[in-house]
Amino acid sequence: MHDQNGSRERVEELLNAVSAAEGIHPTLIEGVGVARHTSSQPRISVVYEPVIVFVGKGSKRSYLGGQVYTYDPSTYFVLTVPLPAECEWEATPENPVLVLGVKIDTTILGEVVMAMDEPMPPLGQTPCAMTVNSLSDQLRCAVIRLLECLNSPLDSRVLGRQIVREIVYRVLCEEQDGAIRALAYKSGHFVRIARVLKEVHSDPTNPLTIGSMSRRAGMSVAAFHNHFKLITGSSPLQYVKRIRLDRAKRLMIHDGCNASTAARAVGYESASQFSREYKRQFGVTPTESVERLREFGKGNLTRR
Repeated sequence: MHDQNGSRERVEELLNAVSAAEGIHPTLIEGVGVARHTSSQPRISVVYEPVIVFVGKGSKRSYLGGQVYTYDPSTYFVLTVPLPAECEWEATPENPVLVLGVKIDTTILGEVVMAMDEPMPPLGQTPCAMTVNSLSDQLRCAVIRLLECLNSPLDSRVLGRQIVREIVYRVLCEEQDGAIRALAYKSGHFVRIARVLKEVHSDPTNPLTIGSMSRRAGMSVAAFHNHFKLITGSSPLQYVKRIRLDRAKRLMIHDGCNASTAARAVGYESASQFSREYKRQFGVTPTESVERLREFGKGNLTRR
């Protein structure tokens, strides 16, 4: 067993080695990524995918629904559904931010729950999908083994998924707010809304209303609205709008689409309405946003 200071240093050492290049990169283990940031990122809009994030050096801050979530080497960040939020960090080449991300795979989560073969404690109120938790010694040791795996293609292929399962298991057992536990339930408000969120992300052009979304979730409009806001920090229609605007921004930056083409691609019939809502959300017009983001560089348009 590593002592706490030694294990922290080991995480930083290993993560520093496997994330040698700037930006976010996949690894030899499916669903596992690493990142190195050597310059500061002012507060920027992002869309997170379901993930568990461990920080080897530095810290990051995420903002959701008026709440600030700070995570560093002593904690870990959990996000259980796709969410539009904001993120920032401070970094320099001498003091980079080093990050390990483990995608939350519902198949692995289901396998872990089945292997546990015991009833999970009941949930209290519907949890927020974004949480920060203290990093235990056991979980940190599992992170170290995962990072050590990344140095060997054979180890990654044979042991990688097994260690990811252990990490999911540890988080499931240790988390205080129950976000991953809520996702593991086959029924309940959280998982019903998670299914609707998945549909929104798969096709943002779908003309969704709060009525149609609540019907898909099998909930009353009032219950759907209330639990949706507890989970995501925003109303259903604000969420859909934000997802569409973020998708349009990525189409303009990465695919070179102009504003009107991007607007149509995400379901807007009026280019002027798109431009107004875009500026209201991001503080700049679509054209100004493209110019700024292209100057900053594609490599910094991160999802974590």
